[in-house]
Amino acid sequence: MPAKRMYNYEAAFLLSQSTAADLAGAIAHINDILVTRGHAQILAMKKWDDRRLAYEIDGQKRGVYILTYFRAAGTDVAHIERDCNLSEKIMRTMILRADHLTDEEIASHDGRKELEAEARMRSDKPAQPAAETPAEAPAEAASEA
Repeated sequence: MPAKRMYNYEAAFLLSQSTAADLAGAIAHINDILVTRGHAQILAMKKWDDRRLAYEIDGQKRGVYILTYFRAAGTDVAHIERDCNLSEKIMRTMILRADHLTDEEIASHDGRKELEAEARMRSDKPAQPAAETPAEAPAEAASEA
């Protein structure tokens, strides 16, 4: 049986703000879909943008885009797309062939180190203190007088 032909692909994953709050978990989920289930080799990955959506998707007004370049067999891409559509963490996915890009151009888009640093920064961020309720503010002012 002949070997499967491998192609380069470009994928854009749209994540909700709540999913992106755990960026390390979201990246691990994307890696699981691509590498473990889809038998792909990730060539480059970076956070593309965090922006307001043109229209609400599942009640979300903002989203985080993760741009990924990977190499996979053409027959495995349908399985990857299916897993992305079934995922509750990924709102939208677009996968395109990236034959127009050279390996050097793909490597220039690799921002995995920056992505890991941002994931560490988001996980290390301390929880915000609870906001003072309006009922507490007058009581404190009255006790000081």
